[in-house]
Amino acid sequence: MEKKIGFIGLGVMGKSMAGHILDAGYELYVYNRTRAKADELVSRGAVWCSSPAELASKSDIIITIVGYPEDVRQVYLGENGIAGAISEGKIAIDMTTTRPSLMLEIDSVLREKKAFFADAPVSGGDKGAREASLSVMAGCDEEVFRLIRPVLSVMGKSISWCGPVSMGQQTKMCNQIVIAGTMIGVSEALVYAAKCGLDVEAMVNTIRPGAAGCWTLDNLAPRVIRGDFEPGFMIEHFIKDMGLALEEAERMELCLPGLALVKQLYTALKAQGLGRKGTQALVKALESICRESFF
Repeated sequence: MEKKIGFIGLGVMGKSMAGHILDAGYELYVYNRTRAKADELVSRGAVWCSSPAELASKSDIIITIVGYPEDVRQVYLGENGIAGAISEGKIAIDMTTTRPSLMLEIDSVLREKKAFFADAPVSGGDKGAREASLSVMAGCDEEVFRLIRPVLSVMGKSISWCGPVSMGQQTKMCNQIVIAGTMIGVSEALVYAAKCGLDVEAMVNTIRPGAAGCWTLDNLAPRVIRGDFEPGFMIEHFIKDMGLALEEAERMELCLPGLALVKQLYTALKAQGLGRKGTQALVKALESICRESFF
């Protein structure tokens, strides 16, 4: 409990995650590009820092969860970044979904400072962040995992060690591949049910306990049915994740046609101005194809 925790990235998920750390009794330092997003946490006792470097200088463990690979690079390796201020023995944890190769690059830089690094992307969306029920996929040295597990457990229920640095990200790629396939399956089922005249809500409740049961059916299908397309996880961020997985697949000479198709559909939604809606808005792409509106 004596650890000083720094947290960078107070977006849809990060703000809740940082809040759990504060509630657990840790001394919390925060930074975000938009200062106003930190106000609530500061009012509860968190300490505002003016840059990632300042935060890194004051924290024992630094946690980051930002948007895109370029954001991760800037926070760690840019001017006033973490790498320039981190000192021996400190641990940085990036919980963004980003390029595995970038994780190895940052790890190499921090090791020169005799500091430690872990990549620990998460799954569970805004609901998991609010409820501290995220699944955390950590890539790091085993000893580092032992040290950071208590802090990760404040934010999630399933905390897994996936191997050395970058393997957390590779596990998250697998997670996003499964989600992409599940999202298209659930979306097609909802559109099919609406078209054939089923009570869509009753259909979901009927198939949920069986083999079709999944997180997407439990959490996102009800949002679609009530016309709620606001983000737990934004389309534009999911497009980024799918693109990263396809990059890795190409590097390994793998063909993932299902993932490529779902990415195309989401890219079409972004072109229609829906990039900041939730991933459950995939049904809108199917409605556009069949030129009917159900939800």
